[in-house]
Amino acid sequence: MDKKQYKFDKINLGHGSGGIMTRELLDGIIFKTFDNPYLNQKHDGSIVKIKGEVAISTDSFVVSPIFFKGGNIGELAVNGTVNDVAMCGAIPKYLSLAFIVEEGLGANEFIEIVETIKVTSDKCGVKIITGDTKVVERGKGDKIFINTTGFGEVHPKAEISSDRIKEGDKIIVSGYIAQHGMAIMSQREGLEFESTIESDTTNLNFIIESLLNNFGNKIKLLRDPTRGGLASTLSEIATDTNNGILIHENKIPLERQVAAACEILGLDPLYVANEGVFVAIIDKDVETEVIDLMKKDSKGLNAICIGQITNDHRGKVVMQSGIGGKRIVTPLIGEHLPRIC
Repeated sequence: MDKKQYKFDKINLGHGSGGIMTRELLDGIIFKTFDNPYLNQKHDGSIVKIKGEVAISTDSFVVSPIFFKGGNIGELAVNGTVNDVAMCGAIPKYLSLAFIVEEGLGANEFIEIVETIKVTSDKCGVKIITGDTKVVERGKGDKIFINTTGFGEVHPKAEISSDRIKEGDKIIVSGYIAQHGMAIMSQREGLEFESTIESDTTNLNFIIESLLNNFGNKIKLLRDPTRGGLASTLSEIATDTNNGILIHENKIPLERQVAAACEILGLDPLYVANEGVFVAIIDKDVETEVIDLMKKDSKGLNAICIGQITNDHRGKVVMQSGIGGKRIVTPLIGEHLPRIC
């Protein structure tokens, strides 16, 4: 779409009125971009066919800034919800898409976000089937918020459940941690520093599907460590299952520049958000095979086992340092890095 040819420079309240201007916005941008038989019904909802068990996940995205190194809020919204459905052991198929737009957002910015959503959903293999657009008065939003709900078919070999975790199970991380949060932080007003760190936002559904195809119920649990980072995700698992978790500091996959940025800003990378990384708890017997398979995928090149489930220190995560000491890893308390997704 030629952004300069769109008839409005800014989104205004009339675009949310439900009248002619709303129709122009929907027909000229939304329906034109996401053209497919489901959305083209232009109904209040959509009827689709899904076989067997269905996984559903919904999320709202309020990241600031809305454009950041490595992506924008539209890409984040699609990948985030697709990944949440995939973590349920499901194959994502459809997304709903709802915008809350602040009056004054540039039409070109809105079009860029919409077009990114189209490109990203195509990469994920999902279709936008229904949605909503609202416009709020200037000062009552922050440029744009996006809500997405994902629907997927549960993989026939998936048995994803924390109840299946046992002593000796291995904890695999798919790649470098803390990149998304540090990409956002590097662009914060008043906190900018020279950096080439980019968000790791990406879709993980295909690598998850491959793991389930090959290892089925040997994959016990899947989580994406977004808000609160790796530390909070592991702490939740330990608390919810009353298992102990032991991780090794020298095994945590952390890119050097991200580590340096965290040190400059006084942040612990274990608590920094990720958007293209997942944690898998797997049967110890398939550790080598799982990592080998993951490393064949671009989304798992840096996959590594960082620890295991233990009967010791139940309900807690303990990290062993490179020099032999140990410390308890607690969940995040309060805000560490606001507005990262």
